[in-house]
Amino acid sequence: MATPRLKEKYSNDIVKQLNEKFQYKSVMQVPRLSKIVINKGIGAAVADKKLIDAGLEEITIIAGQKAVPTISKKAISNFKLREKMPIGVKVTLRGDRMYEFLDRLNSIALPRVRDFQGISDKGFDGRGNYTFGVKEQIIFPEIQIDKVNKISGMDITFVTTAKTDEESYELLKALGMPFVKGKK
Repeated sequence: MATPRLKEKYSNDIVKQLNEKFQYKSVMQVPRLSKIVINKGIGAAVADKKLIDAGLEEITIIAGQKAVPTISKKAISNFKLREKMPIGVKVTLRGDRMYEFLDRLNSIALPRVRDFQGISDKGFDGRGNYTFGVKEQIIFPEIQIDKVNKISGMDITFVTTAKTDEESYELLKALGMPFVKGKK
């Protein structure tokens, strides 16, 4: 199997680019993407169990890897939620699948968002990780619109080995993330 395009770009160009900017003592200090987590909360699944199956199927198609249901940790009577009920779906991507998903996200899915200006740079957590939300799952070409029963969004988290938000921002920008122009 061929090496993903973004993985080659990272090892050939981005490592040098980040090393020149931040002056690391070792190549191993250069930040890298360690995993991407796609998470979809399905609050209506308390009433309708079929929504979890539909969510599992959608996230599995989008990620190219089997998704797993997320389980509630405690019971909340006001929401009719019991302990250990499925209330969402998630998948964790690493290695080649992670780079292939990121490539598809940047080049195909995000440009399909209506009135797209770029993604916000406010989703950093202070430890070099970045999260942003997608409002509609139909921006992914793998999803067939006529089979979707409810349009819903998801959160996508990029976990990096960067120590600061600035390093993480530069890494993600170099990997092709379309951040809003004129920020940072």
